[in-house]
Amino acid sequence: MERIALHTRLKAGKETEYDRVHAQIPAELNVALRAAGVHGWSIWRSGRELFHLVEVEDYSTMRKLLADHPANIPWQARMAELLEVQDDYSGDDSGIPLVWTLP
Repeated sequence: MERIALHTRLKAGKETEYDRVHAQIPAELNVALRAAGVHGWSIWRSGRELFHLVEVEDYSTMRKLLADHPANIPWQARMAELLEVQDDYSGDDSGIPLVWTLP
């Protein structure tokens, strides 16, 4: 199991809309995320800054499985309207590097 931290930023004025859209994600996206190995995904928002914690079997595999998934494509298009930088799933990112953990 991997724990991946991510950071994204909202476009100015999109905070309330982002919160509203995330109040309930589409059922088919929930199924797709879980089928891709996601066990949990939490998002914290501070103003326009978003901090994600993803608990997933294999982050790289999840990204590949979701890149062209019919449930993810419309979701990413919707998120592109709200985020400063669109996630097109073309990169090989590995999230924010872990610096320290309390032993």
